Amino acid sequence: MSRIGNNPIAIPEGVTIDVKENVVTVKGKLGELTQEFSGVAIKIEDGQAWVTRPSDSIESKSKHGLYRSLVLNMVEGVSKGWTKELELVGVGYRASHQGQKLDLALGFSHNIVLDIAPEVKIETSSEKGKNPIIKLTSFDKQLVGQVAAKIRSFRKPEPYKGKGIKFVGEQLRRKAGKSA
Repeated sequence: MSRIGNNPIAIPEGVTIDVKENVVTVKGKLGELTQEFSGVAIKIEDGQAWVTRPSDSIESKSKHGLYRSLVLNMVEGVSKGWTKELELVGVGYRASHQGQKLDLALGFSHNIVLDIAPEVKIETSSEKGKNPIIKLTSFDKQLVGQVAAKIRSFRKPEPYKGKGIKFVGEQLRRKAGKSA
């Protein structure tokens, strides 16, 4: 029995869910998302969406909670949006943006210039005495996570000094250095 899959999805005002054959489309004030699904059925009743499985086969059970979570993330995304914040820790590490181009100075011989998808809004802030912060916002949770992971992959935090790109609020596992 899937505990997550059995919960209903509340549909807020201004959000519409359309189910046609094996594609669900969610529209809201921030955008529109589509997702293909199989092995489950999606019903809309009384301002709630229900994900049900037709049988107790292993395939249906495994997809029940998955598609319920994906539809919930789509509903929250088009109504509120998703945000990820990255912090650059290190001397001389800088971030700036012009339009959809992110310019990162991470201690390499050249700056890294990354083109960001148009669905993702990007903000950079750098105050004196504080680490630079990159803020990514979009209605697509998967896309925000993918872009944040790509940026983080350029310089992952190392365990001794903690230098690198980390998520705001992320707890790093620190190691002791050489002991003389």
